[in-house]
Amino acid sequence: MPTDRFRSLLDRRGPFATAYFDDSHDTADADAQLDVRWRDLTAQLHAQGAPGDVTDAMRAAIDARRPAVGRSGRCLIATSDGVVLDERVDRVPENSVTRYSELPYLVPLIEHGGRTPSHVIVTVDHEGADVEVRTAAGTRTHTVDGGGHPVHKASGAETAGYGDPQQRTDEAARKNVRAVVDDVTALVDELSPAAVFVNGEVRSRKDFTSAAPQRVADLVVEVNAGARHSVDEAALDADVTAWLRDAARAEVRRAAEQLAAELGRASGLATEGLHGVCAALREGAVETLIVGDTGGATVVFGDAVTTVAPDPSVLSELGVSPDHIGPADEVLPLAAVATDAVIVGADDELAPRDGVAAVLRYAPATLQR
Repeated sequence: MPTDRFRSLLDRRGPFATAYFDDSHDTADADAQLDVRWRDLTAQLHAQGAPGDVTDAMRAAIDARRPAVGRSGRCLIATSDGVVLDERVDRVPENSVTRYSELPYLVPLIEHGGRTPSHVIVTVDHEGADVEVRTAAGTRTHTVDGGGHPVHKASGAETAGYGDPQQRTDEAARKNVRAVVDDVTALVDELSPAAVFVNGEVRSRKDFTSAAPQRVADLVVEVNAGARHSVDEAALDADVTAWLRDAARAEVRRAAEQLAAELGRASGLATEGLHGVCAALREGAVETLIVGDTGGATVVFGDAVTTVAPDPSVLSELGVSPDHIGPADEVLPLAAVATDAVIVGADDELAPRDGVAAVLRYAPATLQR
């Protein structure tokens, strides 16, 4: 998971209240269920020391946002200044999570996918396309009309004296597809989406991909959810959701495979355990941080969260005062955010020592610490 959207949290002052919970809206009494759930979460946060104005701000954020459609999870993080992060997550939690602590708690977002990456859905035919753009800011749609006509051959009487009707319809269709390609290419250059899902009848999909520049064609995922004016919206959403979920899982698998390969060859480009990961974070060498169950371990850090170590003696040797102590599953992800590292959650097949591991940009000299 890229971490650029969390960077604003580095400048926030805690304590932070985190609530991660089922935000589904798929039953007639969904609102009542949410009220009961939130009262329980509020009681948990108050018991941990969260003040009423913080939980009130979180409740206001829930009320202000349109309910999810169907099953959904949600993560809210707030301080005395109000809600600082509000995201729906890919997987609905079996059990709610609350925490009130000095640093923001990002692990629920890391483990469960967090925000769906930006993507574009194009339902194309030879007259144009309907384009849907989904980003963190919301969803917007527009229609592309290439202006090429006709795209269907007219009768013989209508075409007499006007040249080859097949050639004219082919040229019109190519013009319209080109207009769609130009529109989508501009979106790709603007948004860098994870994928461009192309729906429509087979020939239109193929013509779009053939006309697209390579940087767009590389992102194309063809889906078959009906022709442009008879789209099966449920099937389309299901195909898109399944692909995005598989892509997120593949990211974890790639990280696990890379970690195993680098550890196996002792290249110095991977490490596991608190000592190695803390050393790599201090050096800014972490490319991908892998976080699992840290077993309640704590770490220490100085004025900056990146001056982190598993115990005070390590920082003392470096001439840094160990001013702060915090849970490893809060401090290490935030240090990764500060150094522009990617973060992925460990799964059942990946259980690194101490619950943390890292794939590195380079082999730091201090890794033995």
